[in-house]
Amino acid sequence: MPQVNVTIAGKAYRMACGDGEEAHLEALANLYDGKIDEMRQAFGEIGDMRLHVMAALMVADEVSELKERVATLESMLSAVRGDAGSADQRLGEVEERAAEALVTAAERIESVARSLIPSPVG
Repeated sequence: MPQVNVTIAGKAYRMACGDGEEAHLEALANLYDGKIDEMRQAFGEIGDMRLHVMAALMVADEVSELKERVATLESMLSAVRGDAGSADQRLGEVEERAAEALVTAAERIESVARSLIPSPVG
């Protein structure tokens, strides 16, 4: 199992991860370290534990907001798919009526054409 060295709040940590996940784990650690830096700049040195808790809460808040946005987008997508299905059904009905109208028109044309052809005298 691969291991990655990450630095968070100035402290190095050796972390294990799945094959191919090294870069992702490093990116996550950098993201979290950035949140801690933001907290430190905003509030000063208020203690490592408090900084970690505040940074974790910020990340959790972002995750919560993103989950809500995803749920909203999934709902919108579902509605759009439903609308598309209704449109497909309506299109099918219109095509069916158009085909019936064409058949009726063709029958009338044939009837008119037959009436115009003189009857054989015998």
